[in-house]
Amino acid sequence: MLVFAASDKGGTGRSVTSANLAYHRALDGDDVCYLDFDFGSPTAAAVFDLPDVLSEAEGRGLHSYLKGKTGEPLRVDVWARTEHPVLRTRPGGSGRLVLLPGDRTGGEFVTDEENLHRCVDLVLRLKREFDLIIIDLSAGRSYAMDLALAATSPRGGLGRLKTRWLVYHRWTRQHVMAAAELVYGKQGIVQAGIAMGHVPDALTGSIRFVRAAVPDLESPLWSQVSPAQYAWMRQCDKELEELAAGRGIGKTRALASIPLEPVLQWQERLITDEDVHDRRIANNETWQAMGDLAERLTDDKFWGQL
Repeated sequence: MLVFAASDKGGTGRSVTSANLAYHRALDGDDVCYLDFDFGSPTAAAVFDLPDVLSEAEGRGLHSYLKGKTGEPLRVDVWARTEHPVLRTRPGGSGRLVLLPGDRTGGEFVTDEENLHRCVDLVLRLKREFDLIIIDLSAGRSYAMDLALAATSPRGGLGRLKTRWLVYHRWTRQHVMAAAELVYGKQGIVQAGIAMGHVPDALTGSIRFVRAAVPDLESPLWSQVSPAQYAWMRQCDKELEELAAGRGIGKTRALASIPLEPVLQWQERLITDEDVHDRRIANNETWQAMGDLAERLTDDKFWGQL
């Protein structure tokens, strides 16, 4: 399966949540490959605790590969290379977890037919090795997104692959409206895809939304607020649900809701079972939400006609 991670804005939790998604799928036994197509800010190596990879990828990353400057992009075995103490020992029964990083100083670039062919060739080769390929795209209607839509169009070479899109947004008015515009707007994913030959219903049906940094009003974290503040927060949450539903990204389109989590906010890294149960620095609700996202990604009942 091929999965694209998209967002209209930076700071949505797209990369760190997608990395945790990859981690959970690998824990469940899938061979997972994570491609950092966030050309403007390729930081996935930091999320996987791979600090040396940021410099290693210069001239060998996905930027260089797509531009034809290297014949094969750098591959990093996360289990073998991570500096995260818990992840250094690969869990029994887990699948491969491999990162293809971007060049740190690569920047955004206009894509052409050569870039498209190299992208398609890479994904088709990876498909023979991995159960799941996650491609983290630059924020907004970027060149990376155009490349993804072109590659998965009927004429692009990847049109027959099972493809799903995850669009991330924070639980605020601004982010809800921006996420809806990214997908359904005049220049959004759906209209751009149709212009490239995508079937409208098929493309729309392959898109789901992931809410990030969502306050859980039933958690102890918010139990100490005043009654007036709690009532106000409840009203805000209700209004956001109404706004999301009205924009076509309500609960039936939301694949998962990731709680507001200090570990993700302050360290932007993988959350492990040890963080939850031994060190107790991460919330079990977050661990469960990540697991739900990983499970629902391939569960067709969450991707039926709505």
